[in-house]
Amino acid sequence: MSTPSHARLEPGADSGADSGADSGAATGARSATAAAPALPQGSLVPPPARSGPDFAALDALRAVGALCVLTTHVAFWSGDYTGNGFWGTLLARLDVGVALFFVLSGFLLARPWLAATADRRPTPATPDYLWKRFLRIAPLYVVTAALALAFVRSNADLSWGDRVATLLMLDTFRSPLLPGGLTHMWSLAVEVTFYLALPALMVALLGRRRVRAARGLRPARVLVGIAALVVVTAWWHLDGATRVGPHTDGAPLQWLPAYLSWFALGLLLALAHVLHERGAWERLTAPLVALGRQPGSCWALVAGLLLVAATPVAGPSMLDAPTPGQSLTKSLLYAVVGLLVVVTGVFADPASRYARALSHPAARRLGWISFGIFCLHLPLLHLVMWATPWELFEGHGVPLWLLTLALSLVAAEASYRLVERPAMRLRGLVGSRSASRPGSRTPSGPATSSPTSGTSIR
Repeated sequence: MSTPSHARLEPGADSGADSGADSGAATGARSATAAAPALPQGSLVPPPARSGPDFAALDALRAVGALCVLTTHVAFWSGDYTGNGFWGTLLARLDVGVALFFVLSGFLLARPWLAATADRRPTPATPDYLWKRFLRIAPLYVVTAALALAFVRSNADLSWGDRVATLLMLDTFRSPLLPGGLTHMWSLAVEVTFYLALPALMVALLGRRRVRAARGLRPARVLVGIAALVVVTAWWHLDGATRVGPHTDGAPLQWLPAYLSWFALGLLLALAHVLHERGAWERLTAPLVALGRQPGSCWALVAGLLLVAATPVAGPSMLDAPTPGQSLTKSLLYAVVGLLVVVTGVFADPASRYARALSHPAARRLGWISFGIFCLHLPLLHLVMWATPWELFEGHGVPLWLLTLALSLVAAEASYRLVERPAMRLRGLVGSRSASRPGSRTPSGPATSSPTSGTSIR
């Protein structure tokens, strides 16, 4: 199978919700989590049970991100980027699905640390957390990479060193070009880098174990840290990547610092949700809760921001390099889009039609298999182009999209049952030791602005 010579296919990665101990959520807390309807009898292979709240609506939003990624890639290959003027540029901006994934990751993975600190409970044990993240990402990634390296024709001449680097997800640190069928995996490398950095980031935002146990959650400190992450992203786009570029063969704009703001807004939502559950800091939480309960307004704002992103202020839609200002503008626009989409799932009114639609078993099912859709759709797009008479950039966008989507759904369902779900059954091989760590919990002090006994927010 042949591959186009391009490096800008913008992908996303699935961000699983189970990151460790988040049990024992405060009783009487005001949670706005959408209730999930019971799955019908006969539903096959549900995901592992989570130890914390079940944000049912977020499963469907993860599927939205995966479908956006698939659509923008098909639009590129069919030539719709350049052949349809402003509409083509708008299709190119569906790479915003990456921002949805990263905001989701920031929310879902940071929340257990924040909730545990607020309640003076043990925070997730790092070995346990990292093992679960490994099982969530590595098995399907290795399968996808092995298939692409074996069957995409443009990869035939890769050295064994190149192949090993690909399997270890090191490509973006070695070259701006990824192997054929795997050009979308740069964002998975960013995601994994965030996974590795999160425990240290939580120490920076929450303090060391004894500090967390003694002082509880300090929202002001977390907010300062979130602001610092946004500043790092702005600096990286405007100056940092340019400074690093001459000293590496990799792609600095595809490294974690360029996307910290997206994860940071997920952290902001996690903080707001934890505080809202405990009735604290309403000056921060009330506007976000109100926003999340107006999904129509949020999606209208998303549409407006994407229209702005489709103008030259966010840079070119094809492969020309953006200016630092355009790169930062696009990054910030996408960050806000990600926040607006995810907030509708975090604070959805459980009784609303919107929440019920997102929590429908069919919508959730798409979310469960969305990582497979993300990983496998690009190798399958190679397969479709190889097996049909269609040529690159010569149209057929709708049938190409339909065929790629159908194959991706089938492959994702199969990979979920045969690869992802069996791998997650191995989670218990690395048991959580957080509950037995000495000093991981101390008697609670007086709670501040909280109706919940044992909660400490300062």
